[in-house]
Amino acid sequence: IANERALAEPLEAYFVRSELAVAQEFVPSEFDWRIGVLDGKALYACRYHMAPGHWQVVKSGHQGRRRWGRVDAIPVADAPLKAVKLAERCAELVGDGLYGVDIKEVKGRFLVIEVNDNPSIEGGEEDRVLKQDLYDQVMGSIYRRLEHKGRSVPAP
Repeated sequence: IANERALAEPLEAYFVRSELAVAQEFVPSEFDWRIGVLDGKALYACRYHMAPGHWQVVKSGHQGRRRWGRVDAIPVADAPLKAVKLAERCAELVGDGLYGVDIKEVKGRFLVIEVNDNPSIEGGEEDRVLKQDLYDQVMGSIYRRLEHKGRSVPAP
């Protein structure tokens, strides 16, 4: 949507189906940071590049075909500290589980795009740095939660 006037008609049609609309400024970038946060701490960091010739990470095409941009997994220690700390703070506002926080870096500023409460972890992509340890940490978190829950439930 180019301007406020151009927004009126699509919003009118949208409000037939919903009582709420969330608008977000379009912020072009070469890539988005995805910081995976588990139990309040950054677990993995990736650059999600835009799909070739497109403005998003994924481009949906004919017959449901999708084209994805390149994913560069890097050690969390090599990601910008501001992005990592911002991701941890944002994830904390949602909860203490596993979150994928998408952040754009524009002119030295870090802008949160969204916090995903069910982030994808693709083999050979997000796990490229930690490998099996990424899955071990996620499963360890689940195990600790189940153990903790089991102790708090009285025996029948």
